[in-house]
Amino acid sequence: MELAHSLLFNEEAYNQLGEFQKAEFIFEWLQFLEKLLPMTSRADIRENQKKLVEQLTSLLNNSPGPPTRRLLAKNLAVLYSTGDTFSVYQTIDKCNELIRSKDDSPSYLPTKLAAVVCLGYLYKKLGRILGNSFTDTVGNVLKAMKNAESQGRYEIMLSLQNILNGLGAAAIPCHRDIYKAARSCLTDRSMAVRCAAAKCLLELQNEALFMWTTDLDSVVTLCFKSFEGSNYDVRLAVSKLLGTILARALTSKQITVSTKHNFRRISLEDAMELLGTGFLRGSSGFLRASGDMLKGTSSVSRDVRVGVTQAYVVFVSTLGAQWLERNFSAFLSHILDLVSQSHPKAVQSPMDAVGCRRCVSFILRATVGGLLGEKAQIAAAKEICQAIWKLKKVVDAAISDGNLETKINTTDLTASQHVLVCALQELGSLIHGLGTTAAPLLQDSSTGVLEAVISVILHPSISVRLTAAWCLRCIAVALPSYVSLLLDRCIERLSALKSCPEAVTGYSFAVAALLGAVKHCPLGIPHGKGKVIMTVAEDLLCSASQSSRISLQRMQAGWLLIGALMTLGPAVVQHHLPRILLLWKCIFPSSPKDLETEKTRGDAFTWQVTLEGRAGALCAIKSFVSHCAGLLTDEVVQRLLPPLPSAVDLLTQLSSIYKSYGNSLKTPSTVYRQKLYELLAVLPPKAYEGDFSAVLKELVTDLTVADSQIDASAFLLPSLCHENDLLLLGPLLQETDHRFIEEQLLLGNSIAGGSLEYDPYSIYEKCAKGDSVPKPLPPALSVISAASRLFGVMFSHITESHRLQVLEQLLNSIKQTKGSRQQIVQLHVVSAFSTSLKHLANCKGSLGSEEVRRSALILVMGALESNNPLLRCAAAECLARLAQVVSDSAFTAGLAQVSFDKLKSARDVVSRTGHSLALGCLYRYLGGISSTQHLNACVGILYTLSQDSTSPDVQAWALHSLSLIVDLAGPLYHVHVEPTLSLVLLLLLSVPPAYAEVHQSLGRCLNTLITTLGPELQGSSTAVSALRTSCLLGCAVMQDNPDCLVQAQAISCLQQLHMFAPRHVNLSNLVSCLCMNLCSSYLLLRRAVVACLRQLVQREAAEVSEYAVALVKESKEDFTSDVNIREIGLEGALLGLLDKELDPRLCQDIKETLTHMLTSMAVEKLSFWLKLCKDVLAASADFNTVASIDTTQEEETAKGDDVSVLTSDSDDRFHPFRNPRWSTRVFAAECVCKIISQCENAGSAHFDITLAQERKQRDSRDDFLVLHLADLVRMAFMAATDHSDQLRLSGLQMLQIIVRKFAAVPEPEFPGHVILEQYQANVGAALRPAFAPETPPDVTAKACQVCSAWIASGVVSDLNDLRRVHQLLVSSLLKVQAGKEAQNEQYNESTSTMEVLAVLKAWAEVYIVAVEKQKNHSDTHKHSLKIVNSSEESYRDVTFSAGGLLDLVQTDLGTLSKLWLAALQDFALLNLPPEYASQLPAEGGTFYTAETIENARPHYYNSWALILYATALWLTSTGFIVVDPDEGVTNLSRPVTPTTMCQDSSTRPLVKSPEDVNTDRFHLILGISVEFLCSPRSDAAMENIIACLHALQALFDVPWPRSKIGGDQELSVELLNVLHRLILTRESPDIQLAALEVVRLILFAAQEHVKEKRRSAEVDDGAAEKETLPEFGEGKDTGGLVPGKSLVFAILELCVCILVRQLPQLNPKLTCSPAVPPGKHLLLSEDGSRLVAAALVILSDVPAICSPEGSVSVLPTILYLIIGVLKETAVKLRDGQLPLTVAASLQALKGLLSSPMARAEKSQNAWTDLLRSALVTVLDCWDQDGLLQELDEISLLTAITVFVMSTSPEVTTVECLQKRCVEKFKTTLDSKDPLVQCKCYQLLHSIFQHPNKTVSYPYIYSLAPSIVGKLQETEKAKPENAAELQVIQEGIKVVTALTAAAEEQHRAHLVACFLPILISFLLDENALVSATISAKNLHEFALQTLMQIGPQYSSVFKKLMASSPTMKARLESAVKGNQESIKVKTTKHAKNPGKSSSIQLKTNFL
Repeated sequence: MELAHSLLFNEEAYNQLGEFQKAEFIFEWLQFLEKLLPMTSRADIRENQKKLVEQLTSLLNNSPGPPTRRLLAKNLAVLYSTGDTFSVYQTIDKCNELIRSKDDSPSYLPTKLAAVVCLGYLYKKLGRILGNSFTDTVGNVLKAMKNAESQGRYEIMLSLQNILNGLGAAAIPCHRDIYKAARSCLTDRSMAVRCAAAKCLLELQNEALFMWTTDLDSVVTLCFKSFEGSNYDVRLAVSKLLGTILARALTSKQITVSTKHNFRRISLEDAMELLGTGFLRGSSGFLRASGDMLKGTSSVSRDVRVGVTQAYVVFVSTLGAQWLERNFSAFLSHILDLVSQSHPKAVQSPMDAVGCRRCVSFILRATVGGLLGEKAQIAAAKEICQAIWKLKKVVDAAISDGNLETKINTTDLTASQHVLVCALQELGSLIHGLGTTAAPLLQDSSTGVLEAVISVILHPSISVRLTAAWCLRCIAVALPSYVSLLLDRCIERLSALKSCPEAVTGYSFAVAALLGAVKHCPLGIPHGKGKVIMTVAEDLLCSASQSSRISLQRMQAGWLLIGALMTLGPAVVQHHLPRILLLWKCIFPSSPKDLETEKTRGDAFTWQVTLEGRAGALCAIKSFVSHCAGLLTDEVVQRLLPPLPSAVDLLTQLSSIYKSYGNSLKTPSTVYRQKLYELLAVLPPKAYEGDFSAVLKELVTDLTVADSQIDASAFLLPSLCHENDLLLLGPLLQETDHRFIEEQLLLGNSIAGGSLEYDPYSIYEKCAKGDSVPKPLPPALSVISAASRLFGVMFSHITESHRLQVLEQLLNSIKQTKGSRQQIVQLHVVSAFSTSLKHLANCKGSLGSEEVRRSALILVMGALESNNPLLRCAAAECLARLAQVVSDSAFTAGLAQVSFDKLKSARDVVSRTGHSLALGCLYRYLGGISSTQHLNACVGILYTLSQDSTSPDVQAWALHSLSLIVDLAGPLYHVHVEPTLSLVLLLLLSVPPAYAEVHQSLGRCLNTLITTLGPELQGSSTAVSALRTSCLLGCAVMQDNPDCLVQAQAISCLQQLHMFAPRHVNLSNLVSCLCMNLCSSYLLLRRAVVACLRQLVQREAAEVSEYAVALVKESKEDFTSDVNIREIGLEGALLGLLDKELDPRLCQDIKETLTHMLTSMAVEKLSFWLKLCKDVLAASADFNTVASIDTTQEEETAKGDDVSVLTSDSDDRFHPFRNPRWSTRVFAAECVCKIISQCENAGSAHFDITLAQERKQRDSRDDFLVLHLADLVRMAFMAATDHSDQLRLSGLQMLQIIVRKFAAVPEPEFPGHVILEQYQANVGAALRPAFAPETPPDVTAKACQVCSAWIASGVVSDLNDLRRVHQLLVSSLLKVQAGKEAQNEQYNESTSTMEVLAVLKAWAEVYIVAVEKQKNHSDTHKHSLKIVNSSEESYRDVTFSAGGLLDLVQTDLGTLSKLWLAALQDFALLNLPPEYASQLPAEGGTFYTAETIENARPHYYNSWALILYATALWLTSTGFIVVDPDEGVTNLSRPVTPTTMCQDSSTRPLVKSPEDVNTDRFHLILGISVEFLCSPRSDAAMENIIACLHALQALFDVPWPRSKIGGDQELSVELLNVLHRLILTRESPDIQLAALEVVRLILFAAQEHVKEKRRSAEVDDGAAEKETLPEFGEGKDTGGLVPGKSLVFAILELCVCILVRQLPQLNPKLTCSPAVPPGKHLLLSEDGSRLVAAALVILSDVPAICSPEGSVSVLPTILYLIIGVLKETAVKLRDGQLPLTVAASLQALKGLLSSPMARAEKSQNAWTDLLRSALVTVLDCWDQDGLLQELDEISLLTAITVFVMSTSPEVTTVECLQKRCVEKFKTTLDSKDPLVQCKCYQLLHSIFQHPNKTVSYPYIYSLAPSIVGKLQETEKAKPENAAELQVIQEGIKVVTALTAAAEEQHRAHLVACFLPILISFLLDENALVSATISAKNLHEFALQTLMQIGPQYSSVFKKLMASSPTMKARLESAVKGNQESIKVKTTKHAKNPGKSSSIQLKTNFL
């Protein structure tokens, strides 16, 4: 194929190819040419033009296929438009000649068609350049059309469209001719021709004025005719034509001057009237219809009505949203008039009425719901409301007149019903869509929405009452605050008007609908409402028998309410269950005898009431089983069962009852059947085993009843077919934007679809997916689907013999019927059997013996050859399921063989399609049949069938089946991939485009082939690249296909290719194709586009975005008008689409696409994204009518700010987004939050204004979030003050994030302030409305979080400014104190729990921050006292704010602490295991009620942790001392122990001692913490765990709780085990550090306890002898520790866990294993080091809580660990600093060695031995080979020094040890590294000063000489740098110390050696000037030391001076030189060695 890539056609290569590849080669070349021509220079083109034209025109004769001819034509046109045009006439003549040719053979047809297509494209591209040649061409083409077949007519129409497009107004002479031709094509047999004609006429009307002036009426009538018998595509195309023409006629301004056109401007009324006639009278014209109408025979065909409906929508959409706003009332009245009584024929039968209503609803939804913004929608809702009021008046008038004449004029009443239904449905949908934004509409009393809807509830028509109830439900879902209110109102009316039948049904519908809405309202309704409703329902049922006039209604209403009550869930229902079960038991006769007596007694009316009542009861119980599965215990099931046998008995008797009492019982008995079947289907089959045979008999009768005329396939079968197979059956079964109205065409003529009045019980159920209103089908149909579902359940539970019998019976009944009835029975039977196979497969059951299989097979095979394609489809699926259930390979092979044989012999379409699909389906459930012969046979047969060009259906089904096999055969298919791909391409290039279904199947084949090849497509071998090229070629052909669904297939194929071989897909072409189709009118195409985009942007978001913008800039012609990519980019276009789109799946995909784009690009294109979000959010700001701002005195100042906040930036410039919906605004707000978190990951400059401004100056393209802070705050403010509650929540969330992220960003212009401070007015204004009384609790709860975040952030330091926000929290606190009495009656009680806990949590957060700040301040205060020059002022200011914050809280702390304790107590109660449920307080807790316990739990989980921490802090701040005098009486101090939990208050002591109260509180906090930390749920938030650990830290920070835990060893061990487990399961270093801190405090508590015991023992036994003192501490006299009981053991376990996790080498088991290379040192992370250090601190303290023997047992472990850490982490760092872990281990070592146990007599010897061993271990570290280079000698030397200094002398004075130690020092002294030397001197300095001479002398003897020697060497080599200088200084210090430590007799000698060295360091005056800094410093240091030593040893000094005059002179000059500046020098000197001394401080372990 690469050979095809050249400008000229490569004929050599072409001629070598096989026949088959030639077509591919041509197409590939043409495709390449199409890309190449626009990029080639003009000169090159002219050079090759002649040859190219020849080649292209010669291809015309090559009978090119449809895609090839289109490309050929395009290329010719481009060639002429870029090159010379003089030979174009020859080409046109050639084409005309080809068209005139008389050759009619099929082989010549493609050439003719190609010539037609070429002409079209030439004129389109060159247009008027071609002069007048067009008249001949058009004439010629039209002549050719007269005897052309459908393909020719199709191409000619499209060509004419192109010709018209190119010529524009120049083509006027031909307009009439073209118009005539197109008219005839518009009613053509072929649907594709109709579509093409519609497109041609649409093009024609641009210039042909007569179409929308003089000929308007005939065009309209023609369109109506075209709708007759049309398919979906035709309806789409023709409705577009019709709608556009009418819109054009309405808006046109060009009135022609000449009057002969008798031009008339039509008015809106006329235009609508024209459409209305089509809707009402169909295509039969205006005059002819009248006769039929009079006879009453004419019924408008549905396709016309649906087509006209779509035309209405096009008409309005073309005119636009603003037109609709202006003309809405006229439009509305016209649309509603369509179903009014002025056109009685349209609504004469219920079916027509349902159909028309549905059409009207669709028009309103598509226009009002789809085009208008929120503001306009509210106006529209008001209009609709007016319409409802008007109709209401008509009804009232009719009723009151009726009373006068004692008869009601029924026609007037029913007249209004359909109009009302449509109006109410639209009103409901509107408000439902508006959500809480509709609040102003409902508050507007002048409109009276609620009054209007409620007033219609009493309408005489049941459908109006139901729709009004549904409308109330929509209002309730949209505005949850109205649910309770509406319920109360309806219940009150229901009770008041109990004797009016309309009121009983109407209000009960309303109550049921509202109850159904509750599950969509997260805030719920008060729990008590359930009780009220139950009472009303019982009352209705009990009083039903009192008055026969109303008994039916009361019966129905009672059960309806009970059924609806079930939807509230188990929490509500369990309280009423006994009463419900009693009612259920009473409604059925208790024995068969009673039923018999019933039969003899009743009349038709009583039976009607009985059946209605029982159906209601069945429905209520079904609702119970579905919604309260949690209550279905065995006991309850047992109580449900008794009435069932009698219910089944009644079922069997129904037919006889029906016979006795006639037709009036038909509907009630059908409904009863349906409800019983539905209930049985959800109950466990075991429950009604005894009734199986009776029920099955009835089911079989129902399924095979022959008198049913209704073809129910369309609703029974789709759920039984596989969704992929449904694609075969055309667009009717696919999801489209018009599904709502198209459905009625699918259901056949006998039914129009579902409607609420068919089943009132569906009013409280959830809608099916995609429905706005439930659409239950008529009972006659519903009973069949219920029967087939129940059959499915039961068939799988009956015995084999019974199964056989049933199947035989079903087969017989099929045989006995004939014709269309037979098909209907067959359909019912197959659907029932298929359902049963589904069940069998699910429960892995088997079908049974050979006979059963045979019968089953006969049943399915019969259906497989049915005329109904849907039934064939279901049968194929059923066959496959049969094979799956039998799961026997021989059986399966047999099935396939049957199909093979059939396909070989049969010639009819039906059996060929059915059996070919069966072959594919067989693969679906058997995971691929593993035999290759079978596969080859299948593939062979399907290849043949798919080339059967006589029947497109056979091709489509065969190819679809092939695609299933490709998909499911797996790797076996690889051998067939190439031939299949070639076949697919061949067909793609040759099948006419009119056969869209074949192309769709081809697309599925290509898709599965690409999936099968998968990642192999990336390969580079020639075979693979040929396959890849073929795939791409196939995609290109499909992209050019006119059918949108084929284009969707092409896009998903390219998406697959992009996934597997991204480099080979041309992204820019793909993106341009996606952008073109972004606003397609086909839902499936839009879905494919967005799904593809979603995948592309995950990898290459930036590229996709750039390509989209580039494409728009390049494309000259106006790019699709709906999408404004030019200004707002692809991202903005997607946001706009999201706003218009109604399909939930598509919206989800768009959101995901945008999220991916945001994640990868938001940081780079920050301004762009923020502007997008801001535009969306600001578009609604005008609608917000400035959020309410209070203007109280203290807020005057704030008001100024707030107003400016609102008014700035609201200039009325054009918004890219007009009035976006609230859901889009919520998404934009979420995007802003995501952008902030993206920036957080992107770098600190986004949150640092100084850095951001610097970087921005350096490169102006850089952009940082902090520079947009004003916008962020403004967006948060706009969102937080919106009408929509969802948006308010998002806005508050955004505000919280902004406060958290920007709180610490300083304001560079005002030091000491932060950048957020200037926005405090905005924050205040955004928060204030959330605390208004009418605000929903969830918004207030969120606002509390923001308040606490704001106060805690410390942004505002001035208390007066802070008070505004603080005041909001105070007001909430007052509300909390008011308690349960003041609760809100609107929502569920759990919402007040939510609000209370949110307030308490907010206060807790503020308190915690205040305490922490104060603590930090007291620390910094101590710290700043050390630092002398800290600026006084700043310090004072800061303390004020911290103390001030605490003061703010302090005033309410008394109240808060009680509330916190109460909340914790509630939480503790709620956390008790279920077995203690009976002991919980009956009335609930302080903040929750017993009934709403489950709903309250999550709120406690959200807030307990911070409350716990705050309470712990409060208790520690009072030191557990303060107890209120009345505390003992209040319930807050109740201990939370199961024993006293529910005792009566009289048995409790009335007043508790403070000690008890404190103990209770201590246990409360400890208990909650331990319970939580024991097993934090895997999703437990990190903050909760940390808060919990902090609370424990705070608790153990004070002595009293420490004494409690110290004294209770079991408790301590328990707590340690919990912490150990926490450390094992949570990796976070913060958690582990916090846990270690708690461990340290527990250890500290234990130490205090042991000390206390020892002290008191000493005091008591003061007189006795010391020896008799008992041992305290663990390990007693034996030293044994018991795991599980021992505190020491638990602490060691925990520390080892931490250490081994950070340093696995410490684990002795690991060290031997090869996994850890020995001695490789690790540098730990900072966190790791902190953890290790904390663990070591704990370890060193452990011996203090042991007895001496105990200490001996643990010492080896502790030493091993400490020295292990030292050894593993002692690595040299560059700056000579010690690693943190080493410092900690040395500190721990020191602590351990100086432990009193080392000296205690019982343990001294053991300790000495162990410590010596430890010293040996340290010394051994040196001797490991090859490690010296990285080991840090200093650390090890320090360790040795610690041993020498801290242990008793007998440990280290053993000769061998001492010798080794001295050796180490010697080698280190000779080190080359000055740092090491220096440190070594420091350590020796301390050893030399050891008080015990046995210790220090050996070191002095060995090392002093070499030190002095080193100093003497220095005389010659002066120090070079500071490090060397420091070494000498340290040396001098050591020798000075030596001199002091020497014995008297040797001292003089030492001094005499030392002084000359010092004097040699002095410089004379000249040398001093030129000396280096180091030398100068050394001079000074030496001088100072001399001046100290001289006076001390004056005699030696004088002697020396006398003996050496040079020395004396040197010294004198130095003293003189320094005399003047001595003071300055000393101060300098004090500062100078600061560095060394600070190092010494840090690492001073000695």
